[in-house]
Order: sequence, then structure tokens, then C-alpha cells
Amino acid sequence: MTAPAAAVTLPRAARSPGWWGMLAFMATETTLFGVLLGSYFYLRVHALTWPPPGVPHPAATVPLILSAVLFVTVLPVHLASRWASNGLLNPCRLALLVAFVVQCGYVAMTIHLYSDDITTLQPVSTGVYSSIYLTLVGADIAHVLVGLLLSAWFLLRLASGLTRYRVAGVQSIALYWYFVCVLTVVVTVVSVAPTL
Repeated sequence: MTAPAAAVTLPRAARSPGWWGMLAFMATETTLFGVLLGSYFYLRVHALTWPPPGVPHPAATVPLILSAVLFVTVLPVHLASRWASNGLLNPCRLALLVAFVVQCGYVAMTIHLYSDDITTLQPVSTGVYSSIYLTLVGADIAHVLVGLLLSAWFLLRLASGLTRYRVAGVQSIALYWYFVCVLTVVVTVVSVAPTL
């Protein structure tokens, strides 16, 4: 009588140091935005009116739509990560490129809205509301720009093929974009909340 075959268990693939580094970076950025959001709510709770009289309410419709569009780019970024892991170079590049183009459109529109906000709110003369609003939204835009730079770098690197390093890089970028997209939705909802 033969003994039953033992179940074969494959070792779980270890995460790359780049992935862990991105996770640590996101933890520090979560702290930064926690402080900014805490400051925003502290100032809001202690203000008699929010925004103060004479300061226009932030527009809600366009920023919410833009945030939803950015959030949808999580899908092609996720697919790019999966396809890179499976060694599928062309689909990975195409998915990253689609996400990159949409994200560039998001940044262009958001920077346009942000420059209008700076002109309208004039943080020096309108007080703490304008300062915390512009800081919160500006920090979010900066994080999206960092994501674009990372994506552009790896799109260029993928032009010469996939390596283990590049697969880990695409996975790290995907992790960063998950974080940035969720962060953008939170910042947008908080910043337009006085309008809703």
C-alpha cells in the first residue's frame, strides 16, 4: 500500500524591497495627510461659519467628477501590475499608458481649477480657511504629480522589456496609485463638503 501524496505547497512570493519601501513612504504620507485633515477639522469646528463670510464656497461638481475619473484609473494600473507579474509586456505597457493619459488630463484640469482657487481665495487676505483648503488640495495635486513621474519613468523603462526589477517597480507604482486615488477622493469630499 502506498502512502497518499502529500499536498505540495509552493512558497509565497516575497514582496520586493521596493514594495516595502513604497508602503513605508505611504505610511509617512498618511501621517502628513492625517495632520492636514486634523487641522482642517479643528479649524472648521472652531470657526463660526465655514467658509467665512465673503469667501465663496468651493465648487463641488467638477472636482467630484474629476476624482471619480482619477479613481477609475486604478483599474488599468492594477491590470498593468498583474500583467507585468505574468510577463505580459505589451498589455502592461498599454494599461499603464492609458492610465497615464487619463491621469495627465486629471492633473491639467485640477491645476487649472487650483489656479482659479488661488486667485479667488487669496490666502493672505481671507484667513485660515483659504490657507488650509489650498494646502490640502495642493498637497494632493503634488502627490498625483509624483505618481505621474513614477509612471512616466517606468513607461520609459518598459520600452526595453520586463525584468524582475521592473515588475517590482510596476507593482510598487500600482500600490502608490491605489493610495493616491483613495487619498484624492477623501481630500475632494472633505474640501467640497461645505457645498454639499
